[in-house]
Amino acid sequence: MTKQTIKFEIEKETKNSVRYKEVPADGQAPVVGSLYVQKWFAGSSKALEVTIEKKD
Repeated sequence: MTKQTIKFEIEKETKNSVRYKEVPADGQAPVVGSLYVQKWFAGSSKALEVTIEKKD
């Protein structure tokens, strides 16, 4: 199993959600790209970290 923590920063707010863009590590391609999170959860967060675990 492989785990990776990905950092996101706010890009734009929509009616009910907030769009975050991935901040890839130097020299790496984005893994997720954009991430939409509902406003009730995102609140006023300017940045998020998401951990993805790949199950083989």
